[in-house]
Amino acid sequence: MTDVTKGFAYVDARIVPISEAKISLLDWGFLHSDATYDVVHVWDGKFFRLDDHLERFFSSMEKLRMSIPYTREELKLVLSNCVKASGLREAYVEMITTRGLPKPGSRDPRTCTNQFFAFAIPFVWITKSQNGLHLIVSSKQRIPVESVDPAVKNYHWLDFVMGQFEAFDRGGETAVVVDSQGNITEGPGFNIFAVKDTEIITPASGILEGITRKTAIELATDYGYKVIQGNLAPEYARCANEVFATSTAGGILPITKIDDKIIGNGAMGPVTQKLQDAYWSLHNNPQYSLAIDY
Repeated sequence: MTDVTKGFAYVDARIVPISEAKISLLDWGFLHSDATYDVVHVWDGKFFRLDDHLERFFSSMEKLRMSIPYTREELKLVLSNCVKASGLREAYVEMITTRGLPKPGSRDPRTCTNQFFAFAIPFVWITKSQNGLHLIVSSKQRIPVESVDPAVKNYHWLDFVMGQFEAFDRGGETAVVVDSQGNITEGPGFNIFAVKDTEIITPASGILEGITRKTAIELATDYGYKVIQGNLAPEYARCANEVFATSTAGGILPITKIDDKIIGNGAMGPVTQKLQDAYWSLHNNPQYSLAIDY
């Protein structure tokens, strides 16, 4: 018997249990990491900022010269149906477009037919720890923006993955990678913010401009903090009053240790707490949420 709570997927225009979701071995999304995707979450039966995620997803496809035969409204229905089939009230919902398969014997991407997939699975957290993240600043460099546009959400994660191995080897929980100048960029699936007094700094380049990042900037600005989008040196972050991560996979999360340096008093700081509370409160605001008709 299928366990519906494990999730459902949309494959070949059909809703199927996640265990039955398949992609061709020859799809360039698999062979070349030639794909783009986006992830929106469902909390208490409601999508959060779905329109923002769809806007980024369609923008990413346009930049990669991909297309799908669905409008934004049709895609909302597909994603909703994946969630409804699972019955999940808290879910991690992913939409994916791959390059697809070329004509036999061709290496020309123009001959490919793009493929669309989606799935809904139980909500994914970066961490469930109440003690905050222990972050390692990796020596690995993020893929240069001149090579791959980080504003296009993609699966080019080997820099992140090797950074994570470095973090584990050094006793950390996760990692951020750096740019060619040694400044912090981002981690696997999250952005970084450093708080000093009334100023909050977050990296401006070499990053995916996350939807949760956008939300944190809006909230912080509303609370009167000066948010600076610029370079974030590791030493500045280590000496900050507070540091936090932002991600669809958990919202606004405290970072209480960077490398061997305890941040603040080693617990979630007041600014992070204020922003975290405000972030979750927005989930009940119809301006940001879309209820699913189960």
